[in-house]
Amino acid sequence: MDNHANNTLEILVVGLIIILILGLITYTSETVEEILSKNIENENIEEILTQTCEYLINNPGNPINWEDYKSKRVGLAIVNKDENIIPNSVSYFKFKELGRDYERLVTKKIFDSKFKSSMELIPQDTSISSVKIGCEENANNIYSISRLVKCDFFKKFVLIDFLNDEGKCNHNHKNYCCGYFKIYKSDLKKMDYYLILDEKEKNNVKWSLDSTLYKKNLQNTATNTNIYLNNEIASNFAEESSSIIFLHLNKKNTNAVLVGVYKDFDKNKLIYEYFTTQPCEFVIKAWN
Repeated sequence: MDNHANNTLEILVVGLIIILILGLITYTSETVEEILSKNIENENIEEILTQTCEYLINNPGNPINWEDYKSKRVGLAIVNKDENIIPNSVSYFKFKELGRDYERLVTKKIFDSKFKSSMELIPQDTSISSVKIGCEENANNIYSISRLVKCDFFKKFVLIDFLNDEGKCNHNHKNYCCGYFKIYKSDLKKMDYYLILDEKEKNNVKWSLDSTLYKKNLQNTATNTNIYLNNEIASNFAEESSSIIFLHLNKKNTNAVLVGVYKDFDKNKLIYEYFTTQPCEFVIKAWN
């Protein structure tokens, strides 16, 4: 009887141990499967982010100026005046346009509504503010990828770049930096024109403005980093509807630009760095 009881007890103990082992194996298998599944999911998100990032910063989209029209395919890369694509670049106006319709163009069209995301441009020059578009980050597990890119910001408004310009001069100045542009009298009603200088050029440069109609020798010291020119330009018109305007700086290779911006342009952004190509960190984040 005692032997039978002992055998029964041993069988029960062995049975319990087997059940525990099987349960542990099942639990471990499920845990491993869950971890593997999560890792695969994470790798897929990171791979998608990498591919998306590389595509956006190396392709301008279709058409190449899609930000002005209905896009067939979006891209952020800059196209220069010769229509060559600049690799690893971000067009500021394409970036801003992407932000205006982010849900349709990115969440639905690029990521197929599988996860939410955001994009950010972080300039290395701290005088320029970072720009962020997309969804608000409200998750714990956020996947991120970044690349160093070139961003053109407001460079499209530049009429003369005095650091690189070899424009003609109606005075045949020597050791000067001069440039010219054509303007219509009606342009002054919708556009504001500024000479914008780097901070280090302030008080170190003299400038003068004239035209093919009026040659002037008056020089003004650049005491500000942005100089409003509409009144000076207007004084060079007679009855003509258009004029060729010349702007002269008494210093070679000056860190300065002549720009024409719309009347409602944010005057706080009339800073030299905004009108030159700047290195930035381009960051894409995604989460479930």
